[in-house]
Amino acid sequence: MVTDNRPLSPHLQVYRPQLTSVTSILHRFSGLLLSLGMVMVVVWLLALANGAQAFESVNAWLASPLGLILLVVWTVALFYHLLNGIRHLLWDAGWLLELKGAYASGWTVLVLTVVLSAIVWGGLL
Repeated sequence: MVTDNRPLSPHLQVYRPQLTSVTSILHRFSGLLLSLGMVMVVVWLLALANGAQAFESVNAWLASPLGLILLVVWTVALFYHLLNGIRHLLWDAGWLLELKGAYASGWTVLVLTVVLSAIVWGGLL
């Protein structure tokens, strides 16, 4: 058997990212961010159960610039993961599997994520 020094699979150095691969990676990353954000929710609920002083201090931290950034990132991750999950359900039903449909649905998910996040945070700030 002849072996050459070529890689057996594409490597990041030679692989051009495609929208489908980027959305797949973002879906996994947004799921991770949602899991980490649940820690924030648990801390908030524990503070609520521990009295007014603990609740006020957690709320003050969440209202700080860092807390607001984390909440905005969590909201973006929530909308992205939800919309991309709906996209995957459509794929499971056999819809939008062609390249044109996959790209159209990918861009739709990205745009709707930004729009919905802006609506939520534009109304809150």
